[in-house]
Amino acid sequence: MKTGFQNLSPQTLRSLKNEELISLANYLRERIIHVVAKRGGHLGASLGVVELTVALHKVFDTPNDGIVFDVGHQIYAHKLITGRDEVFDTLRTFNGISGFPKPEESVYDSFGTGHSSTSISAAMGMAIANRLADKNNHFIAVIGDASIVGGMAFEALNHIAETKANVIVVLNDNNMGIDPSTGAIKQYLNHIEDSNSPNFFETLGLSYTGVVDGHNLKELINTFEKAKLKEGPQLIHIRTVKGKGLAQAEIDQITYHAPGKFEPSTGKRITLNEPIKYQEIFARSLVHLAEKEERLVAVTPAMLSGSGLYLFKEVYPDRIFDVGIAEQHSVTFSAGLATGGFLPVCHLYSTFLQRAYDQIIHDVALQKLPVIFAIDRAGIVGEDGPTHHGVFDIAALRCIPNITLLAPRNPKELFQSLKTVVEQFGKGALTGPVGIRYPRGSAGVFDFLPEGEFLEWGKAIAISKSSTARIALLSTGTLSVYADQLSAEAVDTYHFPFIKPLDSELLGHISKNYDAVITLEEGTIEGSWGQGLVHELHLLGFTGYAQCLGVEDKFIPQGKVSELYNYAKLDLARVEQVLEDTLNRLI
Repeated sequence: MKTGFQNLSPQTLRSLKNEELISLANYLRERIIHVVAKRGGHLGASLGVVELTVALHKVFDTPNDGIVFDVGHQIYAHKLITGRDEVFDTLRTFNGISGFPKPEESVYDSFGTGHSSTSISAAMGMAIANRLADKNNHFIAVIGDASIVGGMAFEALNHIAETKANVIVVLNDNNMGIDPSTGAIKQYLNHIEDSNSPNFFETLGLSYTGVVDGHNLKELINTFEKAKLKEGPQLIHIRTVKGKGLAQAEIDQITYHAPGKFEPSTGKRITLNEPIKYQEIFARSLVHLAEKEERLVAVTPAMLSGSGLYLFKEVYPDRIFDVGIAEQHSVTFSAGLATGGFLPVCHLYSTFLQRAYDQIIHDVALQKLPVIFAIDRAGIVGEDGPTHHGVFDIAALRCIPNITLLAPRNPKELFQSLKTVVEQFGKGALTGPVGIRYPRGSAGVFDFLPEGEFLEWGKAIAISKSSTARIALLSTGTLSVYADQLSAEAVDTYHFPFIKPLDSELLGHISKNYDAVITLEEGTIEGSWGQGLVHELHLLGFTGYAQCLGVEDKFIPQGKVSELYNYAKLDLARVEQVLEDTLNRLI
């Protein structure tokens, strides 16, 4: 793909004429399509902002003028423009370039944004810092894919006029998040041109410009040139088409948000006979359980497709609520549903659950409300990297009073976990919230029927036992599959579906009958289930050797899950080595 645009920089871009900029936009779009077709990633959002990104770098003095992309997955054209074309084929690979802004990767990535609705706050802080340093640069927050509806964005909008910060908010309005946008703000933006009175943004003290064609380079450049001459906060409202430039991506914007591998010239997805994903297991299970439990309702913050809950919506359209990119609201909304006698299942990606931690504690656990948290993408998730790995939820949640936490080891046990929890709530035997964590992607089965008996409440399961074992391997979650593959001898293995409460009876047995205990979980070691379990064992009189395996005190990079298991020392070979070393220690 030789066009003369390789090794581009913002400085050379600014020397190009308008017709050359159009050719550049075509090159960027083609380059993104070809790399994402091979590597996977966030296609639709990045295709939609090609002209916008070109215009921003044409007009503004980056990196002295800072651009914050929100959400960061719309950054691919920016990466190509800022000197990363030669390495763009390494996108989202281990030791390659990130699919999100990464300041340590480039000075042009002015702020890391892997979660939504943060750009206005960040750009405001950067602008105020710039002013305090007696400088006069511009700071641009490009907020798109429905991120404007996130509560933090509104907090920043409420504050921005008071600060008189030299911030330009570029509202990339494409009517989409991952799924179609929901709520009143979407409707308002669709009709904002119809009003002659001051609009919402102007009443907040922002200078408003709009609506601008986000694919017309000349119009964008003229708009940004005028914006440069203004002082204080302003909002530029542009309209774009998500997936622009690839027909299939424009037609099916949900699928082509992150389509996986596809044929670049046609956009046709490369589909393989792949196992069912855990997300579909979860959704099918919920549909099955909702047939008998009429109080069961589902809540998701803008993840209707990613969660699999579109299947639930097809059967129970009046019992599911997509609240938009609003994790905090989703949790407290679920709490309100629970006070009304319903049994809400609040679906949250583990990494996004972090944004609603206060609500889980204050609005749900403290009030002992029956909310089931479906904690999706728990553990190491792969190519999206450190902003998306779900490795903190165990440590964050197990310390909260009144909460129960489960980590099933396989698809059947995920259904059993949901079934057991729903049954416990149904008969009034359980108060307080329950979290059920499960991983991203393949469940390892090609068909699934929601079937299986109830789990024995709070009890662990012996996977292998002998009369001569000196070591107990205690695991939770899907890493418990290692127990079926171990070649190590003199080891008994136990799986704990329940992270909290602990199986005290079994721990009493373990404390008296083993010389060493190894715990294994797909979460951070600091504050982990393993640490809590070992503490409990010591209280029971255990004096043997103990070691906790999990994610060490560092952020995990991007890469294939198998590569990252090796990096984090959570692969089977590492577990076997630890068991062998432990046995040698005991000899």
